[in-house]
Amino acid sequence: MQLSLEQATGLCRMAALGAGASDEVARSIAAAAVTAEAEGCRAVGLSHFIDYLEALEAGRIDGKAEPSLSRPALAVFLSDGQGGVAHTGFDRTIGELAKAARLFGISIFAQKNAYTCCALGYFTRRLAAEGLVALAATNGPALLAGSGSVKPVYSTNPLSFAAPSADGPPLVIDQAASATAFVKVREAAEAGEPIAPGWAIDASGNPTTDPQAAMKGALLAFGGERGANIALMVEVLAAGLTGANWSLDAPSLAEGKQGPGAGLFIVAVEPKLLAPDFEGRMKDQLDRLRRQYGVHIPGRSRAEASERAAARGVTIAKEVVQRISEFASRYSA
Repeated sequence: MQLSLEQATGLCRMAALGAGASDEVARSIAAAAVTAEAEGCRAVGLSHFIDYLEALEAGRIDGKAEPSLSRPALAVFLSDGQGGVAHTGFDRTIGELAKAARLFGISIFAQKNAYTCCALGYFTRRLAAEGLVALAATNGPALLAGSGSVKPVYSTNPLSFAAPSADGPPLVIDQAASATAFVKVREAAEAGEPIAPGWAIDASGNPTTDPQAAMKGALLAFGGERGANIALMVEVLAAGLTGANWSLDAPSLAEGKQGPGAGLFIVAVEPKLLAPDFEGRMKDQLDRLRRQYGVHIPGRSRAEASERAAARGVTIAKEVVQRISEFASRYSA
């Protein structure tokens, strides 16, 4: 089905309200999901939005939660998500976070006790739009085997990095420590299709291409030990520094009534205090890499996809629209 971005956003907002979210929460998560869909990141777009709706319905997300915000230092912002979504605390803080980065050169946002945050690049890209360089890390329930282990000990533990560039889209890197996203394994299981070798192991620690066996086992890190080390680094940033649940202690995203209590850690840097011509130099370097060396520049294709979606809308699977509409009908009723 073809939907304009306005239609998709309105539908998602109504569905979140129907699932029990406050208007602020509904607007926040609808904006994040539709942004991901518009950028072509469908795995964390509207199909993943259904996970949010089901979590709201089951109580794994407190749709009325009010984040508790504090500022223990002038450039440090702490948020307790109070069992709600990850986005609300950041939405309320981003203005002051950016102002502090410009004033002090650097600022930090650290959050605990929230649901997982969907596309992590959504947060860093918004800071890049403010002219800041940003680094973000987040965690969730254990899905990924650590170096030397056959049991899941980390989440997919993504990192995202964004930097502004003059007269063009920002550089945005958003990638998990796992060889693939868990939702892709789940999609393969639902479709009855095999997964790629090197993505996962089964419950006995044996390599597998069976998505059902993978879901009972563990995902593998990209690059073996090096990727697992990055997952551990993310774990320390996202859970250790924020006070959030370690991935081993985080409840399931799909079962029960308790949320994962995940963490989100973001650093914002004002580049102009270090290099006044930073954005111009970024543009020149990215153009050189792309045009002379054929380097793929992360963020560019997503920005182009977003522009197309703004003009033409997005194509969504009928069953996804129907499921979201079921929740929306509860509110309108």
